[in-house]
Amino acid sequence: MSSGDSGDGAQRPEEQWALRPAAAADVEPIADLRAVVMRPDLERLGRYDEHRVRQRFRDSFDPRHTTVITVGGELAGSVTVRPADARLWLEHFYLAPHVQGRGLGSAVLRSVLDRADAEGTAVGLNVLQGSPARRLYERHGFVVDAQDPVDVFMTRPPAAAGR
Repeated sequence: MSSGDSGDGAQRPEEQWALRPAAAADVEPIADLRAVVMRPDLERLGRYDEHRVRQRFRDSFDPRHTTVITVGGELAGSVTVRPADARLWLEHFYLAPHVQGRGLGSAVLRSVLDRADAEGTAVGLNVLQGSPARRLYERHGFVVDAQDPVDVFMTRPPAAAGR
């Protein structure tokens, strides 16, 4: 799957994005990306630990449910979607800072939500308190289920067929 139309129907190489299945070799590059992406929010919450931020990803990495996002053929992000409790659980959705704010997050999230809608399945996630990512999720229909001083737990029910 790819996207990145420049407006004249042509795709510039730096705008082409694709999704590919993750492999075991992706664990360290994604763990490093996670550390970069999450650092501002974790520091703001007083919870940044350079080792722990990477180890938490390593401990839960499952290439069967993880997709790597590439832009121009280079690693630009990841997203994990795993089945959990009669819904899909969205986690490890990271985009490199240089590709943020260009619609890529919305496009990738839309592909995840289209799959969930086709299956008639809700999608759940958690986002850190104060994270700008929360606005992305709210724009795509996620609502808050619960929150604590660190996390906000959100769910998006499946869209009605034929929307």
